Parts: sequence; C-alpha cells; structure tokens
Amino acid sequence: MRQWRRGLHRAWEWLGVRVLFRRGRELELMHRAMGFATLALVTLAPLLIVVAAADPLVRGGFASWLADGMGLSGRPAQALTGIISPPREVVGTTSVLSLILLAVFGVSFAGSVQNGYERVWGLAAGPWHRVWRQVTWLAALTAYLYQEVQTRTTLQGTERAAVSVVSAVLFFWWGQRFLLGGQVHWRTLLPGALATVGGLAGLRAFSSLVFAPLIVTNALNYGAVGTVLVVESWLIGVGFVVYGGALFGRWFCEHHWTPSHKE
Repeated sequence: MRQWRRGLHRAWEWLGVRVLFRRGRELELMHRAMGFATLALVTLAPLLIVVAAADPLVRGGFASWLADGMGLSGRPAQALTGIISPPREVVGTTSVLSLILLAVFGVSFAGSVQNGYERVWGLAAGPWHRVWRQVTWLAALTAYLYQEVQTRTTLQGTERAAVSVVSAVLFFWWGQRFLLGGQVHWRTLLPGALATVGGLAGLRAFSSLVFAPLIVTNALNYGAVGTVLVVESWLIGVGFVVYGGALFGRWFCEHHWTPSHKE
C-alpha cells in the first residue's frame, strides 16, 4: 500500500497538475472567463450583428451565427433565432459614427483577450500604440466566424469537421502569436491552440446536450431574458476554454515538452 501511494505521488508530481491548478487560481480563470463573456455580449455582439445583417449570402443574421457556434439545430435554433433576430434594416439605419463606435468597442474586447494571453505567459502588457494588432485580430476573428457559418451550407459531415478543426487551430495558433507580438515561439503555442480547439469541441457537444433544451424551456418560461442567460453561460464556457487552453499549453510545454517558451 505504501509503495502504491508513493507511485501515485510520483505520478502526480510528474504530471505537474498541482502547478496547473495553482496557475489557474493565480490567473483567476473563472473571473476572467466571466469578464470575457460580458465583454463579448456587450462589445463584440453588436459589431457581429451589423456584419451578419450586411451579409447577403447567409439568412438568419447573427442568430444563425450564434446557433451554429453553440451547435444548435431544430427547435432550439428556432427559439434562439426568434428572440435574437435583428432586421436587415439595421445596416441602413447604422451611421458611420455608430460603426466606428462599434469597432472601438470590439477593439476593447480584443485588448482584453490580449491581456489574458499576456497574463498566461507572464509577459508585460504591450504598449498602447500596438492597438493595430487588436484591430487586425478582431478583423481576423470576424472573418474566421464568417467562414465557419459559410461552411455550414457548403460542406457536410467529415469535410466540414476537418475544415473547422484546421481553421480553428490556425486561428488560435496565429492569434496568440500575433497578440503577444511574437514574444512566444510558434512551436510553444501549438499545444495551447490544440487544447483550445479540443475544449471548444467539447463545449459544443455539451451545448447541444444541455444548453439546447434549456433555451427552449427558458424561452417559454422567461422569454428573451432566459435565452440571454443561457447564451451568457455558453460565452463563459468559451472564455474559460480560450484562456484555459492557453494556460494548459504553457503548462504542457514547461512540464512535458520544452523548458523554455520565449525565443
């Protein structure tokens, strides 16, 4: 029995799981995930609503983007679309000043993600004049989400799954490298990108099993407020996976791959 316990202790120390949990607490992972969800709903969603409404190829607007991201179909997707369905006239009534303000709000979301990555890797905050990186990342995020929605109608089954996985890995791999200003090596960022994509796939499956029936129930019982609460809960999960995936990537590299993460 003593040898068995000693073996478990050695395995635990080799895995370094204690370090991973400690860094998650230091990062305040859940608190940061809640901030991610709030900013995404308040600053990013309005920008995506305008972009989706301006798209002549996809019907359903932002609600279809959201339903696809959450892995919803059938009645849950219809319930979500029925509540979050801005009219196409939103583009015509949006002024240039409003678009600029929406872009500025979106940049604040990108800045929050950049700060989260910097905290994960223990790097100093980038100077304010590098805001162009946040603007570029925001544009790339919008293009990535748009591509995901487009493949829903053009590809099916394994083809779409393969394209989604490859594009997601490339985006989160490049996104970390770009927002961190090239301070972390490409090879070191790959495990975090893979962990993020794997976590998002698991969250999508969880959403289709748990959040889908909740959306229908909350829409009937509480109306739009209940649906928004479910969407906010899903966004918290997304934030947890985005930051947690990067944190896992750093932990994996330091304990099981390479001793250094800087160039």
